[in-house]
Amino acid sequence: MSTETQTSASRFQKPVKQWIKCIFWSLIYILFIAWVGNFWWLLLLPFIFDVYITKFIPWTWWKNSKNKAVLSIMSWVDAIVFALVAVYFIHTYLFQNYQIPSSSLEKSLLVGDFLAVSKASYGPRVPMTPLSFPLVQHTFPILNSKSFIEKPQWKYKRLKGTSTLKRNDIVVFNFPTGDTVAVKQQNPDYYTLCHRYGRDAVNSDKATFGEIVYRPVDRRENYVKRCVGIAGDWLEIKNNQVIVNGKPQEQFPGIQFNYFVQTDGTRLTNEALDDLNISMEDRIELDNAQTANMISTLGLNVNLPVYHFPLTKETYTKLQNTRGVTKLVIEPIWPGDEVFPLGGGKKWTRDNYGPIYIPKKGATMQLTADNFSVYERIIRVYEGNKLEIKNGQFYINDKPATTYTFKMDYYWMMGDNRHNSADSRYWGFVPEDHIVGRPLFVWLSLNKDKSWFGGKIRWNRFFKDATR
Repeated sequence: MSTETQTSASRFQKPVKQWIKCIFWSLIYILFIAWVGNFWWLLLLPFIFDVYITKFIPWTWWKNSKNKAVLSIMSWVDAIVFALVAVYFIHTYLFQNYQIPSSSLEKSLLVGDFLAVSKASYGPRVPMTPLSFPLVQHTFPILNSKSFIEKPQWKYKRLKGTSTLKRNDIVVFNFPTGDTVAVKQQNPDYYTLCHRYGRDAVNSDKATFGEIVYRPVDRRENYVKRCVGIAGDWLEIKNNQVIVNGKPQEQFPGIQFNYFVQTDGTRLTNEALDDLNISMEDRIELDNAQTANMISTLGLNVNLPVYHFPLTKETYTKLQNTRGVTKLVIEPIWPGDEVFPLGGGKKWTRDNYGPIYIPKKGATMQLTADNFSVYERIIRVYEGNKLEIKNGQFYINDKPATTYTFKMDYYWMMGDNRHNSADSRYWGFVPEDHIVGRPLFVWLSLNKDKSWFGGKIRWNRFFKDATR
């Protein structure tokens, strides 16, 4: 037998351990490809075989070096590259971390809760913006530059998940109207700013609003809310009660509303408000001299202390029975508090809204002057059609149309902190291609109002179920 033949044969004479590793990782890779559904990736399978068996490519050339510096540096590089690849795939297809930044879901989830979010629950999205830096949503910290290249853009595709999105699930999603962002004023969103001040004013006043930037679907800000309406539902809000398909929504313990609280002159102490789990930023005592007209309108006494903060059903009852508290009045709608669709001519409010139909994929809807403002953004932006009205006639992609058939499912998201939540009532529907995943549990919780040695870590929230 020639030397070349012996060398070739020896490449396949590997310990059983190497063959087991090769078979194991090949099976994992094949199963992953079958899940993703892109069988072109099978062309990379020979590389796995080469890593463990044939070794034509010197993958670990540095291990043969006699230079200690090279051995040390390359061992770190090898470990870091492996960790980054592993983290990238886990983050993209299985789990990601999410920190609650605002109080919109209190008291179900609190500011400072860190959540483990499952992307496999509803099925992970195949990356839509493939040329993006892993683990950075859209902007590099400190550098303040975008972390992605807009092109190419891949079509939306979602892999099979372990479950489907259900009504009342808590969901992480990309902010739908976060496609265009005024970087110095991101809340309210760009479209609300344009409605209030005019598009030209927002685009030209860099000192006030900053640069106007575009973000693809999967690079938009992550939000977390409760899905109160799924595709195909009819939703309505009457006096703060969410009604879906004619039935009142389940009353979750964490749902809260803003109230004005009058006392007989007694001052509510920080200890009492701590007991009610009201955060420092929510503790507002009104200046009666400056707000006298408003206090009188609410039927309260301008000569006695008045407070304003959110309360759940439980804390409302506790406060009712607190010494010195004489009256609680729910926060009314204030003039100028506009809701979706902005400028649409609806007389809906934050507390009395709809009825509104939440579109379902394949459903066909009659186009009318009454519903145009509600579904215009879906047809034009989310589903990429040219939409015009000429002499009272609708035109979609330059063709006359009287109906429209939806291409995606849509959802209606609301915060449990109902009077302190910028949600679907203000910016509309969440398309299915914006869904990121489902929070599973709280793995860390930090109280921003406390010091490290004074209760900052909320131990009682560790591993709290975040699905309800």
